[in-house]
Amino acid sequence: MAKENTSTIELIVALDENRIPEKLHWSAEDGGIHNEEAKAMMLSVWDNKSKETLRIDLWTKDMPVDDMKIFFHQTLVAMSNTFNRATQDEKMTATMKDFCDYFAEKLELK
Repeated sequence: MAKENTSTIELIVALDENRIPEKLHWSAEDGGIHNEEAKAMMLSVWDNKSKETLRIDLWTKDMPVDDMKIFFHQTLVAMSNTFNRATQDEKMTATMKDFCDYFAEKLELK
């Protein structure tokens, strides 16, 4: 029997008295990341049984709105790249990238 390989990604969320995130830290040993601070995160997990996406979206209360706009834009671009790698659907990928450009233009990110 082959040895099972595993990898751990750890998220630590410090909350204030109202349970609002104040600090986010993450570690990914395989990636050489140990207890790095973040201001926002989005995690999506596919539940194969229910055929739905389970999500955790968190950001700290001191995350600047302008940074959140950039974070969303970069996330949308990354999602379009991932969609292309996963599906090879060039036509829809181009549509998604067009939307990313539109999003950036409307938010004056470019």
